[in-house]
Amino acid sequence: MSQNPLLDFTGLPRFAEIRPEHISPAIEQLLTEARHTVAQLSAHADSPSWEDFVDPLTDATERLSRAWGVVGHLNAVVNTPELRDAYNANIAPISAFWTELGQNLDLLGQFKAIEASPAYAGYNAARQKIIQNDLRDFRLSGAELPEAQRQRYAAIQSKLAELSARFEQNVMDATDAFSLYLDDAAELDGVPEDALALFAAAAQADEKTGYKITLQFPFYFPVMQYAHNRALRQKLYDAYVKRASEFGLPEHDNTEIIREKLQLTREEAQLLGFANYAELSLYTKMAESPAQVIAFLRDLAARAKPFAAKDRAELEAFASKELGLSDLQAWDIAYAAEKLRVARYAFSEQEVKQYFPESKVLPGLFGVVNTLYGVEVRDSSAPVWHPDVRFYDILKDGQLVGSFYFDLYSREGKRPGAWMDDARGRRKKGDTLQTPVAYLTCNFTRPVGDKPALFTHDEVITLFHEFGHGLHHMLTQVEELGVSGINGVEWDAVELPSQFMENFCWEWDVLQGMTAHADTGETLPRALFDKMLAAKNFQSGMMTVRQLEFSLFDMLLYTDFDASSGDWMALLETVREEVAVNFPPAYNRFPNSFSHIFAGGYSAGYYSYKWAEVLSADAYAAFEEAGGANAVTGKRFWDEVLAVGGSRSALESFRAFRGRDPQIDALLRHSGMVEQAA
Repeated sequence: MSQNPLLDFTGLPRFAEIRPEHISPAIEQLLTEARHTVAQLSAHADSPSWEDFVDPLTDATERLSRAWGVVGHLNAVVNTPELRDAYNANIAPISAFWTELGQNLDLLGQFKAIEASPAYAGYNAARQKIIQNDLRDFRLSGAELPEAQRQRYAAIQSKLAELSARFEQNVMDATDAFSLYLDDAAELDGVPEDALALFAAAAQADEKTGYKITLQFPFYFPVMQYAHNRALRQKLYDAYVKRASEFGLPEHDNTEIIREKLQLTREEAQLLGFANYAELSLYTKMAESPAQVIAFLRDLAARAKPFAAKDRAELEAFASKELGLSDLQAWDIAYAAEKLRVARYAFSEQEVKQYFPESKVLPGLFGVVNTLYGVEVRDSSAPVWHPDVRFYDILKDGQLVGSFYFDLYSREGKRPGAWMDDARGRRKKGDTLQTPVAYLTCNFTRPVGDKPALFTHDEVITLFHEFGHGLHHMLTQVEELGVSGINGVEWDAVELPSQFMENFCWEWDVLQGMTAHADTGETLPRALFDKMLAAKNFQSGMMTVRQLEFSLFDMLLYTDFDASSGDWMALLETVREEVAVNFPPAYNRFPNSFSHIFAGGYSAGYYSYKWAEVLSADAYAAFEEAGGANAVTGKRFWDEVLAVGGSRSALESFRAFRGRDPQIDALLRHSGMVEQAA
């Protein structure tokens, strides 16, 4: 067994030893073992108990989930053709198993028997919540449908899993397929030196002279933000927004995948008795109905759009007068915005970036966590999948409470974006406590030469955000896997701990401990911080309506849209007419790379970011009222939100922490969208 590293669950994954050829044999064996356990439990109908039914079922499925989680993680961060083939070959068998499990009427009967047993009343909140969640999930897996419909549901699940994987792989391939080599440095006039060094190192790695530019974010965005060369900005913009569409290689085009996913999700929902997929998606979330979500988004849009329109008008006026751009286009916005920021607030993002070397930012982040929760983050070691990756332990009073991997830099073969995923969850197994382990993944600019990695303030915020997710997973005190950490937490509340952490990136005392100029070692000057604070809500109206555009498009797409004959680009345009102030060119194919809603679990759920932002802003207001980061409020937040995981509803946890229902006032205030009194 130990010869296949994917079958070793005695410790952390043996990443250095895992090869594509290990994947199928391991998954096949784990599926066989899991099915054997399920068959035994299905036949065991006499008064099932937690110990002789739920625990063994959890054991069998956890092993499979952990191994497949490792495979999925590797597929996202060190993608190769061989690894991808092995991953894709196992999507259908994995999907089939979970569908079988969710439709097993014998297991459903056992869960019902446990709920009806005298012992149920004596279960703790976590166990009762797991039973209720499982009963709900059996219904949502089609367990009680007629046989023909059960089979159709299973076929849909398998196809959706395959389509999600293909969608994400097409985005990755389309991103990696583009590269531009430039020999003339004048074409990159305005681009900061550290970005130029990155471009030059990339060209050198390809044994070429000059500069290499790709569509990976650390390459793409510095050009869009700083390059004076408008034609170059337009060329990169065009390539970026046409990714995975009909404008590129046919094998990378996601258009038909989108259509098929929308058709299948609607059919899935209707099989289960819902009018549309949005209703099905919201059944397990905080929000009560698509209509409630749409009303929430439109209300926020009505509040934000006047601020957004003012932001756009100011940008247009500045671009025309100061930059000679009388027709502000999509490829000009980041460039003009940076110039306006410098003109208005007398600092640039590039200037700020010099104060955030990785060597100070990470200890600063860990220091905040220590202040809030009294935990120590300590360097540790474990097998890793790439030399960039580091591993850390989190300790409380000398006791290990959790661990995490940091994979911070962008590279080819790595999925764009930033995310947290769990390697394993907290769980009590007999007398042994299994501590939680998280993957924390970003796509920041790597160190070049002898220079440290420097983070923009936005990247620091992203780092805090993902670490907030990690803390939600690692600081749980629940010992039942089904609701420990982020497990069982409503999707539209799962962003609460992550967005909450972002706020500490704006506290002066925090920044003092996490800044040192790359050349001088000087901490961030107060005068520059004050400028940053003044600019904090710079164009926040535009940024808010952009998120609302994505959210409303997503919700309408999965509610009333007819994918068989409808035009989702026309729907997106209608949404923009309602809420947006920036209108991209007609060839922009944003949906074709919108992995969140077509491959990442946010289908009819993208609104969650704004929904949870109401919760997170209101939660942080409790710290503001206490003077900022402090241990007393931190302990309450840990006890009432992080520790309880999914063992009770997110609204109950919020009320326990805040003493009342959430209010939108703090979000509007933090975003600068409050009219000033005359």
